[in-house]
Amino acid sequence: MYLVVKTVLSALIIVLVSEIAKKYTLVAAIILSVPLTSLLALIWLFYDTRDIQKVVNLSLNTIVMTIPSIVFFIVLPIMLKFKYNFSFSILVSVLSTSLTYVIFIKLIKYFNLVF
Repeated sequence: MYLVVKTVLSALIIVLVSEIAKKYTLVAAIILSVPLTSLLALIWLFYDTRDIQKVVNLSLNTIVMTIPSIVFFIVLPIMLKFKYNFSFSILVSVLSTSLTYVIFIKLIKYFNLVF
């Protein structure tokens, strides 16, 4: 039952933001930019484990991994502004972001910056 509650609550937030975005993209962007997924994940992790160190580690790693995720939000609007198909733009954005993650993780390991 707990897993169902977590899933439904998480899904409701996504649906809510997408519905708000139909009329108010700025409001939806503000809601989306708040780390709701991270917040929920931290709450669920603490509730499940009661382990503060796991919450600290997840928080710190999330900060670091936010850097390569920005690539998605740069590539997607550029692709769409150049009139590429939406599905193709999403695909290229995801692939670009994935490649950035791979490079970023290799750099983190090379410089021994893993938490």
